[in-house]
Amino acid sequence: MQRTLIRIALVGILLIGVVTQWSAPVFSQTAPAQAPHIGEGGLPQFAKDPAWPKVPAKWKMGFGSAVAVDERDHVWILSRPHTLVNPRSTEPDLKSAAAPPVMEFDNEGNFIQGWGGESGPGYQWPSNEHGITVDSRGFVWIVGNADGKKNNPANLPNDNQILKFTKDGKFVMAIGRSGQTGSNKTEVLRGATGLRYYAKTNELFVTDGYGNSRVMVYDADTGKFKRMWGAYGNKPLDEEDRPPRAKPGPIPWVGTAEVLQQFGSPVHDVIISDDGLVYVCDRGNKRIQVFTPEGKFVAEQFVGLDSKYYLQARGAAFSPDQRFLYVGGTPVIYILNRKTLEVLGSFDVGEGAQDHPPGHQITADHKGNLYVVQAELTGADGKSGGTGAYKWVFKGYSPATK
Repeated sequence: MQRTLIRIALVGILLIGVVTQWSAPVFSQTAPAQAPHIGEGGLPQFAKDPAWPKVPAKWKMGFGSAVAVDERDHVWILSRPHTLVNPRSTEPDLKSAAAPPVMEFDNEGNFIQGWGGESGPGYQWPSNEHGITVDSRGFVWIVGNADGKKNNPANLPNDNQILKFTKDGKFVMAIGRSGQTGSNKTEVLRGATGLRYYAKTNELFVTDGYGNSRVMVYDADTGKFKRMWGAYGNKPLDEEDRPPRAKPGPIPWVGTAEVLQQFGSPVHDVIISDDGLVYVCDRGNKRIQVFTPEGKFVAEQFVGLDSKYYLQARGAAFSPDQRFLYVGGTPVIYILNRKTLEVLGSFDVGEGAQDHPPGHQITADHKGNLYVVQAELTGADGKSGGTGAYKWVFKGYSPATK
């Protein structure tokens, strides 16, 4: 009797195996323990949600500049009300009511609230909104990149401030002073781009960005400057002190080895992994560089060197399990093995505008969905034709291959 039961059990196991092979889905929902290597398949797959987000009909969003996700999976979009037309134009769009620069949506794209756009006691609202993040303590951080006449649609003094708000838009603190001029030899921000909060050390990491090319670190409570570094952890040089790029050659966007010892302009975004690694998007040199929180260089990877588009390594995000690193390129998002930095594949997010195609900055929620912001420009007149922000829904994994 016991032998008969064992035989029945073995036959049942074999039948389960056969049925599983017959009914295997195209996309697996189960993540392997380790991220795959090149050619092994098992990559995240995405599909665009055409109904996301639901911007109130009374408003129109301009240049989608940055996007962040909070602990509730609410999505925060930073846009540029002054650029409802082509970003290089100063002619206002008089027919549209500009959406507020900060908008909060739930995961399904329903509008929650919007605020910002006006200066107040102790701070200047950025002339050119560029970066946003929401920290684990519920504060919203914003930075702009206007520097003199460059990137300055509102024609305001330089955007030299990092602004800290509560989630309902109440001003908390400003780091720096607007209207300053300076260089890498000072603590003055010039053309800052992205920022992230690191809870373990209660620090704010900022990519400073266009006028300067470095990573800045501040105390998140006091705003006190703590340290900075450039490419490979080197001391960042002022722009006039950097080695000149070589004359155009087979790879003109890379230049010489000496040039690569500094971040290109701009260094565009920064994210921090759960295991304490800092990933910096060096858009000017089409690469990601990895550091310890103290600024010690760990590794680097180039992306898009064979692309006709020069806008690569613009923003970055992690998959929820942090096995994958997503890097915003043009017109694709690259999928990397986070630990090895192997470029495993990519997926197309659309051509978009020639000046600023999709992927200006990106983020991911806790379900694995990706959010992409961009300048949504269409037609010869350059006027906005969309929301400037998009959701790419995680659909599982591609089949693994041997």
